[in-house]
Amino acid sequence: MLTIDPKSTPQKDMHQYLLASVAPRPIAFVSTVDEEGNDNLAPYSFFNAFSSNPPIVVFSSNRRSDNNTTKDTLHNIELNKEAVINVVSHEIVRQMTLTSIDFEKNISEFDKGGFTPIPSDLVKPARVKESPVQMECKIEQIIPLGDGPGAGHLIICHVVRMHINEKVLDDQKRIDINKIDLMGRMGRAFYVRASGDAVMPILQPFNAIGIGFDLLPKSIRNSTVLTGNEIAEIASLPALPTQESVEAYWEENKLKGKFKNLEELHLFAKPLVMEKENAAKILMGVEYGLL
Repeated sequence: MLTIDPKSTPQKDMHQYLLASVAPRPIAFVSTVDEEGNDNLAPYSFFNAFSSNPPIVVFSSNRRSDNNTTKDTLHNIELNKEAVINVVSHEIVRQMTLTSIDFEKNISEFDKGGFTPIPSDLVKPARVKESPVQMECKIEQIIPLGDGPGAGHLIICHVVRMHINEKVLDDQKRIDINKIDLMGRMGRAFYVRASGDAVMPILQPFNAIGIGFDLLPKSIRNSTVLTGNEIAEIASLPALPTQESVEAYWEENKLKGKFKNLEELHLFAKPLVMEKENAAKILMGVEYGLL
């Protein structure tokens, strides 16, 4: 295993290790205005939601690695204490990358990226019309994290109004993951598309506490066939099936004598793991002398 000591690792290498490890990261497409009323638009992937009551999102504007200067976004926020955070969907991600360049102060990133500025309700910065969700924010606090190249400034944003394109909502007015089609940032030049086969439901009811790995029999816990994720599906059950139900299942499905060894049994159960209860009944046959 490669072990990294941040104190002896060059900043540019530390940057890449961190960004490739903490991924995917959501993208804040931040619009601000300067003292002359000029729009600024820039993407930041050091970004996340930190509270829903009050609604707080946080992003970081880092010092440039090459010359240790700060960015226009930070300057504008220090001046006005306002911003709009626009989310980035797959539909606009390539346009967004055009705005990540350091343009001269009087150049509009809205124009360079082909975006449409629309007025906000409660803050001065414009919203990005093409973004499916726009959050108008008042800045609560700016926390400098250092004074060297790559050092961040945590910008704590209080969301005072949200605008959501109805095209990304389902029938219950909730955001549909596939319709919003968000993009995430990875390491180096890589992005990820958070829709389709890349997303999956993982259900763990809060009112049904799973038994956990520690209460599984060793024959399941130490399986050489099932993955950790597959074993976790069995461990998420609130209780293991009873001996009576296991014996009934084996008899009903004529499983006795079907398997030569534990590996064959686990290979048979593997495709049924998502059914949990039935897979558990198959796997627990070993514990009741049915194999």
